[in-house]
Amino acid sequence: MSILSVENLQKSFGEGASRHQVISGLSFSLRPGECYGLLGPNGAGKTTTLKLCLGLTAPDSGHIRLVGQDVPADARQARMRIGVVPQGDNLDPDFTVEENLIVYGRYFGMSSEALAKRIPWLLEFSSLTAKRSARIGELSGGMKRRLTLARALVNDPDLIFMDEPTTGLDPQARHLIWERLKTLLAAGKTILLTTHFMDEAERLCDRLAVIDQGQMIAEGSPRELIARHIESQVIEVYGDNAHAWAAALVRNLTDRIETSGETIFCYTNQVEPILHNLSSCTGLRYLHRPANLEDVFLKLTGREMRD
Repeated sequence: MSILSVENLQKSFGEGASRHQVISGLSFSLRPGECYGLLGPNGAGKTTTLKLCLGLTAPDSGHIRLVGQDVPADARQARMRIGVVPQGDNLDPDFTVEENLIVYGRYFGMSSEALAKRIPWLLEFSSLTAKRSARIGELSGGMKRRLTLARALVNDPDLIFMDEPTTGLDPQARHLIWERLKTLLAAGKTILLTTHFMDEAERLCDRLAVIDQGQMIAEGSPRELIARHIESQVIEVYGDNAHAWAAALVRNLTDRIETSGETIFCYTNQVEPILHNLSSCTGLRYLHRPANLEDVFLKLTGREMRD
């Protein structure tokens, strides 16, 4: 049984000639206990999809069922069993760390006794026990992000929505958040994650969907998507002579080639001819690696910048 199911979702904004379709026929479902990722370039419809699933905006058509409730009709009841980590840390600066958790727990009707039992675990989980009485302005960016995650867990939710939870964090803070999310998944929680970090999606997601212009263009596990949509090996070639080298030689040696700035990307299932050729070239640097989820994402959605 799905903990969240979305069927043929449609959503447009604006009126008349300025009307813009943001979500177009989107369907997916989440299994209990999995991490499901939504990937897509800026403007693909990821955040709008989350708002629709939470009942914060109504679809033009389609059907959403969240933790057994129809959305948006019964969204209020459904949200009692949901946790949300938004893109920004909308913590109350007038309250301490502990007070932020208490106030949020009150929204779910939690008693003082229940909060007194829950908050020590939340502080330990987020490594903020020592900051219990600190004001929000005293916290680092990583601490604020961990508190936002802890706040989303105050009601012990079945499903947690996470909208780019590690954006703006340094590598150490990102890895700590990842470890906490893995702990939640091991405890049987379900996560719906949007992210721009492909390594984050590969590490955390059991399945994911790539969406663009409000439509799903691929779905599967990270490994399945790599095997299905991209050549197995990548050679990145750099240097002043890279473009001339590619024009003269490599198109006869590789399955597919892409150019981004000064870098030539050679995608292939047979690396030996290219590596042999490169070994005799001067003025070139290269990196040989297996294909990854970022390669899939760029192939499906393009390398052009999105506003």
